Amino acid sequence: MTNTVKNPWRTVAIIPSAGLGRRMGAGGKNYRLILGKPVLAHTLGPFETCPFIDEICLVIRPDDRDYCVGEVVGRYGFKKVRCIVDGGNERQDSVALGLAAIKDGADIIVVHDGARPLVTTDIIEAAINKAASHGAAIAAMPVKDTIKEASMDGSVVRTLDRQSLWAVQTPQAFRTEIISRAHEAARKDGFYGTDEAALVERLGISVSIVAGSYENVKITTDDDLLVVEAMLEKRMSVKEKE
Repeated sequence: MTNTVKNPWRTVAIIPSAGLGRRMGAGGKNYRLILGKPVLAHTLGPFETCPFIDEICLVIRPDDRDYCVGEVVGRYGFKKVRCIVDGGNERQDSVALGLAAIKDGADIIVVHDGARPLVTTDIIEAAINKAASHGAAIAAMPVKDTIKEASMDGSVVRTLDRQSLWAVQTPQAFRTEIISRAHEAARKDGFYGTDEAALVERLGISVSIVAGSYENVKITTDDDLLVVEAMLEKRMSVKEKE
């Protein structure tokens, strides 16, 4: 059950949505329609309704600004979106630009992929609570498949211990001082990580795990769109029966 008590920490969500969507052809994957609604609008919904989120900062491609403002933020009435900034060349650059654009300060920063439209308020709140108490938290789930390490020629090197492996998702939440310091260190060192947690880990700071969901998938291919659509239809059917 989603907690209805407001979070005492001022919390800002940064939603990077400036990627080119290379695996789906020409960009704009976050504006593809699912059940008649843009992917990004589905993603923003739980952050808009989550009482622990005070503000949302969207990071987008400059060419998408008019559509994003009019057909996503305006059309669906996302009042918590008070910051829309142009993204950088890489996802990490975009998040850094989002951090720099937050004017009113924040105690907790939550970073979430614009292409993960099935996130829930429960996952968001769990990540925020863990970050508030431990400094850094990520949503993740145990891997279900056997994972093998392979050489460059495609030969198996070894089978990894599945019990110690987790599939990392977003949201990822951090005390602002920690994530700001991590980004600054990465910038100075010219280091690029695949997620914010990797930047924090470089500082020697422990990152805690909270339960995500196997439904909390990231859209990277056309097949993912079909999976997400089916899951959303299932959720709608369940709500109608309640």
